Amino acid sequence: MHENELAKIVVDVVYQIHKKLGPGLFESVYHAVLVYELGKRNLKVESQVPIPVVWEEIRLDVGFIADVIIEGKLILELKSLQQMSRTVDPIV
Repeated sequence: MHENELAKIVVDVVYQIHKKLGPGLFESVYHAVLVYELGKRNLKVESQVPIPVVWEEIRLDVGFIADVIIEGKLILELKSLQQMSRTVDPIV
């Protein structure tokens, strides 16, 4: 499956989760539900995957931890906020 097709599925799933659960829950809740829902769609989903970083000759085994990797092609970094702040200036 192409990355664009995967992204479309993810956006739909995330929208449905947000619609049902609403905002303000812990990131871990959204993460668990997202992994479950993507698995129901027969997608290969990896959770909390360490991504190494190589600096010169040094390999740092946990340079980054990907929240979710889908089909080995799409990396998701989940964020959860209690409230969005508006910092955009109005158009005058």
